[in-house]
Amino acid sequence: MNSKIQLNGKKFLVFGAGLSGIAAAELLLRNGFPVILYDGNEKFTEAEIRGKSPLFAGMQIVLGALPEDVIGQCEIVVLSPGVPTDLEAVERMRSAGLAIWGEIELASRFEQGRILAVTGTNGKTTTVSLLGEIMKYAASKENAVKDIGISKVEVVGNIGIPYTSVVEHTACDSVTVAEISSFQLETVHTFCPQVSAILNITPDHLNRHHTMENYQQAKMRIAMNQHEEQACVLNYEDTVLRAFAENVKAKVVFFSSKSKLSQGMYLDGEDIVWAMDGEKTVVCNTNQLQLIGLHNYENVMAAAAMALIFGVPVEQVREVVQRFTAVAHRIEYVVTKRGVRFYNDSKGTNPDAAIQAIHAMKWPTLLIGGGYDKDSEYEEWIRAFAGKVKKFVLLGATREKIKAAALRLGYPSEDIVLVDSLEEAVLTCYEHAVSGDAVLLSPACASWGMFRDYEQRGDMFKDMVRGLKE
Repeated sequence: MNSKIQLNGKKFLVFGAGLSGIAAAELLLRNGFPVILYDGNEKFTEAEIRGKSPLFAGMQIVLGALPEDVIGQCEIVVLSPGVPTDLEAVERMRSAGLAIWGEIELASRFEQGRILAVTGTNGKTTTVSLLGEIMKYAASKENAVKDIGISKVEVVGNIGIPYTSVVEHTACDSVTVAEISSFQLETVHTFCPQVSAILNITPDHLNRHHTMENYQQAKMRIAMNQHEEQACVLNYEDTVLRAFAENVKAKVVFFSSKSKLSQGMYLDGEDIVWAMDGEKTVVCNTNQLQLIGLHNYENVMAAAAMALIFGVPVEQVREVVQRFTAVAHRIEYVVTKRGVRFYNDSKGTNPDAAIQAIHAMKWPTLLIGGGYDKDSEYEEWIRAFAGKVKKFVLLGATREKIKAAALRLGYPSEDIVLVDSLEEAVLTCYEHAVSGDAVLLSPACASWGMFRDYEQRGDMFKDMVRGLKE
């Protein structure tokens, strides 16, 4: 462990029995730390939780209300990302003097190699997936340890792999590529990437963070422990991030889709250019990419910049970015039926992400939107339609709210259809689509309430459209 903990006979309290909580508890138990696992969901049973790991046989498990005597036994609480930091139980623990960590903070205390960490409202998964592929390719080369100091790569975090589940595999010649959400950043303290990146900051999760300022501050915590010998990659076209750059201790490297930079990564016509120390190198041409849309060019620029800063040769970066395809559920091409293209953008869980998907569509589009309400506003999304959306099919808890916004902005009422299920939405779109159209699932809302998560929503959409009769 890089940072020693003085336990004085007290225990860790792991708060949350989901994927992250289970992995965190296992990591602590494997390393000899006493653990109490707590979850407020009384639907869980002790037997069910113990069955998740052979290490849990003798571990204390607390479900439902959190007793004061349990809090009194503990020194550090490890929160799962889904647990709000202002929850009453968390406030009680904070008042009792417990240190409030997240699963990312815990894992980083065990990290033996270097970290490349990415956050942002949109594009994190694509950027991290691409960066992970670049680093794995670089690590596979014969002289990788000598040339850039790595032989193995782990890809972790909000991408679906708990950091605590793999951090013990790290070594001095490894690199961890991490997707970090605002929820996870709320509870970091010593977490310190070699290279960090903030892709963009637009309104999201305001039901959790309450204000845009709180949300921005959470995102910016990714760079708070970095120093002058490390680097922070920022989006030059995001005015909030450009201002934030003034307060970053690490070396700031910008990327830009609209401005030619003297230093950094930028889009020059159709070329992605790396400018550094007076030299310019074309990384690739956007026509050579498998990804579509300006937002994806930004993701490529961010990933490529991080890899180049780390020391990966530009030839290796170029080779990977040219062959990389879209991640599942992010403007993912599914199938063409009767000349109609179907795209799955279920990961578009906020308006800004959904705007990027609309911009990427090159065809008249039938759009499926709506879902769980995260207190978002939808006007900017609807303005982005710009005559491209010929049918607007809405479902979920937000359908009436989105419809009202669309009508206020003059979207034709006859082209808005309210449905009760995803299946009905797919059939409605297929009924009204003609050859040359596209059907896009890009909800601008979370999936909760109708689906387990955005992945289930996207998988169901793909199954449904593949099953349509031609």
